[in-house]
Amino acid sequence: MSPSSRNLGLFSFFFLILSLFSIVSSDDLQVLLKIKSSLLESNPNVLDSWKPNSDSNPCSFTGVTCNSNNSVTEIDLSRQGLTGKFPFPLLCDLTSLEKLSLGFNSLSGPVPSAMNNCTNLKYLDLGNNFFSGQFPDVSSLSHLQYLYLNNSAFSGVFPWKSLQNAKQLVVLSIGDNPFDTTPFPEEIVSLTKLTWLYLSNCSIAGEIPPRIGDLTELRSLEISDSFLTGVIPSEIVKLNKLWRLEIYNNNLTGKIPPGFGSLTNLTYLDISTNRLEGDLSEIKSLTNLISLQLFENQLTGEIPPEFGEFKYLVNLSLYTNKLTGPIPQGLGSLAEFDFIDASENQLTGPIPPDMCKRGKMKAVLLLQNNLTGTIPETYGNCLTLERFRVSDNSLTGTVPVRLWGLPKVEIIDLAMNNFEGPVTGDIKSAKMLGTLNLAYNKFSNELPEEIGDVEALTKVVINDNRFSGEIPSSIGKLKGLSSLKMQSNGFSGSIPDSIGSCSALSDLNMAQNALSGEIPHTLGSLPTLNALNLSDNELSGRIPESLSSLRLSLLDLSNNRLSGRVPLSLSSYNGSFIGNPGLCSMTIKSLNRCIESPGSRRDTHIFVLCIVFGSLILLASLVCFLYLKKSEKKEMRTLRHESWSIKSFRKMSFTEDDIIDSIKEENLIGRGGCGDVYRVVLSDGKELAVKHIRSSGTDTKNFSSATPILTEKEGRSKEFETEVQTLSSIRHLNVVKLYCSITSDDSSLLVYEYMPNGSLYDMLHSCKKSNLGWETRYDIALDESFKPRIADFGLAKILQANNGGHDSTHVVAGTYGYIAPEYGYSSKVNEKCDVYSFGVVLMELVTGKKPIEAEFGESKDIVDWVSNNLKSKESVMDIVDKKIGEMYREDAIKLLRVAILCTARQPGLRPTMRSVVHMIEDAEPCRLMGIVISKESDVKIKEIS
Repeated sequence: MSPSSRNLGLFSFFFLILSLFSIVSSDDLQVLLKIKSSLLESNPNVLDSWKPNSDSNPCSFTGVTCNSNNSVTEIDLSRQGLTGKFPFPLLCDLTSLEKLSLGFNSLSGPVPSAMNNCTNLKYLDLGNNFFSGQFPDVSSLSHLQYLYLNNSAFSGVFPWKSLQNAKQLVVLSIGDNPFDTTPFPEEIVSLTKLTWLYLSNCSIAGEIPPRIGDLTELRSLEISDSFLTGVIPSEIVKLNKLWRLEIYNNNLTGKIPPGFGSLTNLTYLDISTNRLEGDLSEIKSLTNLISLQLFENQLTGEIPPEFGEFKYLVNLSLYTNKLTGPIPQGLGSLAEFDFIDASENQLTGPIPPDMCKRGKMKAVLLLQNNLTGTIPETYGNCLTLERFRVSDNSLTGTVPVRLWGLPKVEIIDLAMNNFEGPVTGDIKSAKMLGTLNLAYNKFSNELPEEIGDVEALTKVVINDNRFSGEIPSSIGKLKGLSSLKMQSNGFSGSIPDSIGSCSALSDLNMAQNALSGEIPHTLGSLPTLNALNLSDNELSGRIPESLSSLRLSLLDLSNNRLSGRVPLSLSSYNGSFIGNPGLCSMTIKSLNRCIESPGSRRDTHIFVLCIVFGSLILLASLVCFLYLKKSEKKEMRTLRHESWSIKSFRKMSFTEDDIIDSIKEENLIGRGGCGDVYRVVLSDGKELAVKHIRSSGTDTKNFSSATPILTEKEGRSKEFETEVQTLSSIRHLNVVKLYCSITSDDSSLLVYEYMPNGSLYDMLHSCKKSNLGWETRYDIALDESFKPRIADFGLAKILQANNGGHDSTHVVAGTYGYIAPEYGYSSKVNEKCDVYSFGVVLMELVTGKKPIEAEFGESKDIVDWVSNNLKSKESVMDIVDKKIGEMYREDAIKLLRVAILCTARQPGLRPTMRSVVHMIEDAEPCRLMGIVISKESDVKIKEIS
């Protein structure tokens, strides 16, 4: 054959090969374009680079990787914001596909069994999505090496047996899914190539099998938040490559197994919240530890002195055990130590001096021990310290002066010790300080005036000390102060009038001091005051009438020198005034009866005669007035229309005058976090609900209105009008009708249809509560047919905008139990707060409990109570309201799962409302009736079905 013929043949051969490559590439291109087309409906702005041009090369598409043959081998669309259902069946047409990564999106719907046809897959990541149903059988995926499914809402029975063929698995991460409860799967201990095993929070129960020791390649083992029982098997010591072991929040018993100290590669060890016993002798050899969590067990003995020599340890939690002896004095001196919590033990000896030596310490928590000695001076230089809590010990001496003024400290808790000396003016530098608890010590001298400069303070508890002198007037600058307890000290002088400026104050106790002078009338202006105790002082004068406006659950003014008549509205507090001989009352039997003297009786007769003559004059004047009023009525109506602006959103049979004239105290039917609600009955008998929106910053000096009650709050803003327009545009069967808004420069009213059956809260918890069935337990307000209706959604956003973006304490006033935990340190109201509150409502629906109940325990709410009852299916079933029929109890559990997601402690872990819609639709609890909720994050949920 001639050279030219050979060259022609070679050219033809290469051309054929390139053609084949082109065909392969073209086939893959079509598959990718179909995938994009399927996603477009719910994701119109993603995958822009996936274009159907004739010269398109799929290997250049975002997230696509090809091999040397131009065949698609990898698709990585993680964190692309994808929603809706993914076209999984199309994927297996990519015959060379080895890697699929869809993690951290918002994909929903089921994953079909067709995934079993992608036989070349080595890497599959579907984690952190909102899929539904069971994960399919993957027995054909024998090449699989990495499987990530964590936190993807899969449920039902996991196909453990299909893992028998996945002998190449290196990573198995399927935690944080509500799978059916199952014993520890035997199939797992056969996967001897595993280096990473994450089974936390996916309902693994029973004992850890001894064969766990066969997984000798493991670097990370996590089976936390599960239902494990029995002991930690001794075979676990064979896993000498482990650097992370987390089996917390189970029911493990027994001791830390012998030989555990040989796992010297461990850097993260968390076996907290179990029922482990014995000492820590096996831990002392783990010198590479960075984080050690052993809290909430029944461990005994001393903390090994070797802990003070650990070079890398930065985080140590040993609280709620039975540990004794001293804390190693060298602890924290060799590493950038940032956290210790050894509270609720029986530890003795001094506080280690060098835990902040490296300048990283954030929290020193050593409450409820038997520690002695003084606070080391070194902590006064710990500029990173945020929480310093050593209450309930036997510590003595004075507090390092600079400790009072640490710039980042949020809590100083020194209560129940034997500290002495003053609180110094250095406290003015503690700009972040929110809680100051010095109760039950021997602190003395005057409280410094500089305490008023610590504007972040919300709680000041200094009772049972030896403080003296006058209460500083600067305390009135603490606008966020909610609790002030100063009882059992030696304070003297008068109570400063400025305390009336502490507008968030709910608990005020100044009992058992030597205070004198009159009770400030400004106390009556504290809108949230709930408890007032001024007993056992030397207060004199009359009880201010302004106290009548308070809604107190506790009032104690006993054992003072008060005099005069007890205001009639305070008569119900009949045990609150004993020990005041000068007080009198016509209704309180324990007090002297108010008796008029003869002179005063004569004065009364003269006064009555004056009244009679005055009445005659007034009657004549009234005739003239009515005549003039009639002639001016038309003009006044015109003026009134000029003062108020009405925006109607539906056909109305009333005017703004009909509404405004009815905003009276006798028509008040409720107070909420967003405003007051009035019931208005029109002349034709139609009933309306009018919400008077609260806001802040109102200057009422120049306000004029025929209805004085409207002078208390501020009116509209652009944001208010925009948001109300949005609310009015919504037309839905389950949304309360908004007829109109009525605004002036000083007030904002929203006029809704009236819900005669009140709110869901009324029906579940009030004395008129009905036996609501499960189908009725959906949402905020109930009409005459007990159909659910929503009102006031999004008002938190409106109110925050109306306040110029500033924090608003008014939004949450009176809604304890529904308030998101971050409000305690942020005060900002946003949509994540709404999600939390919505989750609380869901818990009310399922459990029938109020957000706050005595049975939950002190400082506990319904979220804590539910969380503490997730240990077993039986305990979960026990918290479901007994009024919910047996056939609906499983549906109630499904809704409870969503509630747990919504009430995650960290705002970033709470779902979006859009996502929750998908979750509830997928769960399909009994004919959903349009209920809305959400999910979207790394939240961990126990299996509770």
